[in-house]
Amino acid sequence: MKRRTLLKATTTLAASLVAGVAMAADPIIVGAVAPKTGPLAGGAAVTHWPNIELWVSEVNERGGLNLGGEQRMLEVIEYDDQTNPAETIKAVQRLATQDDADIILAPYSTGLNLAAAPIFDKLGFPQITSSAATDQIEELSSQFEDMFFLLGRSTDLAEDAVEVLSDLREAGEIGNSVAMVNVADAFGIELAAVGKPALEAAGFDIVYETSYPLGTQDLSPIMKAAKAAEPDAFVAWSYPPDTFGLTEQAMIEELDVKAFYTAVATAFPSYGARFGSAAEGVMGIGGVNTASPDFQDYAARLEATTGSKPDYWASGMMYASLQILEEAIETTGTLDMAEVTQFIKDNSFETVMGTIEFDDQNNNTAYWTVGQWQDGEFKGIKETGREGAVEPIIKSGWE
Repeated sequence: MKRRTLLKATTTLAASLVAGVAMAADPIIVGAVAPKTGPLAGGAAVTHWPNIELWVSEVNERGGLNLGGEQRMLEVIEYDDQTNPAETIKAVQRLATQDDADIILAPYSTGLNLAAAPIFDKLGFPQITSSAATDQIEELSSQFEDMFFLLGRSTDLAEDAVEVLSDLREAGEIGNSVAMVNVADAFGIELAAVGKPALEAAGFDIVYETSYPLGTQDLSPIMKAAKAAEPDAFVAWSYPPDTFGLTEQAMIEELDVKAFYTAVATAFPSYGARFGSAAEGVMGIGGVNTASPDFQDYAARLEATTGSKPDYWASGMMYASLQILEEAIETTGTLDMAEVTQFIKDNSFETVMGTIEFDDQNNNTAYWTVGQWQDGEFKGIKETGREGAVEPIIKSGWE
């Protein structure tokens, strides 16, 4: 938990140079809370924190946000919530009441965003979630009028994955049996609750099913049991640590399936780097149009500024959430969050992920649902209104 002194120093110097005076206008305080420790720290380190660094750097390089004709630099205060919902809530409260944050960014992950929704609503800050997927969107958006969703519904994510499997089965590429596992976190529980009936409705035979606690270290018993069930496809509604762990165990056990699906972190560049050619054919949640010039430009800027590559799903949405916030603030010319929130509700936005507009606070018309590693890239293969999807391929061993 610390103020980012380096950014503060850079902010002050740059503001002075832009204004041409020794003293600059007061900076805009941006509050950020997400895991730096705990089970979800690895995911936040890829998807969340680098995008904040890039956005702040780019805004400050051009002189800050234009607030009613006055350029105001950004200063960031960061807190580590330790992957603990109670710490997320405490940090948001502290940012608002002690740090006097002008802006507070939505936290990382489905569970932490759901936990923080009441405090964001109470404080009146727009909560533009870029890493939360849930079927509670309608209920939450009616209860919390400041809460927005970029990644869509769990049902779309799960049912589209099942549809990809169904298409492969109809084409004679895979059989009818599926092993399904999930992390026992809000995300995994909800996806499994949607995915199981979707598989059954599609006529698949679930030959093995289990869940495991978030942070489980030894996943070998799960994979041994899954292999013993002799499935044709393997599906895991997983979070970053277990996505890597399950894949590693599948390789060790030589799990022979033609369709292998893991969820969050499958789209991480580090997944492809770690597993190399063995990642070929692995499917996962999300995706992007890797041929999009806008995404390619964004990815190059992110790596040049932070040294980090974006993931091929939520990273772009995280940056898009910041673009949306920036446009809303500059166009309204105010830090009155009620006005900013209303502007977000009423307008569409051009972002690195394409056009985004909200229907009852949900980006429910255009997002990626399923991707797959093909030729060294995690490419989108299923979507709800985006261009650039490619055809899926079957998994052909782990060599």
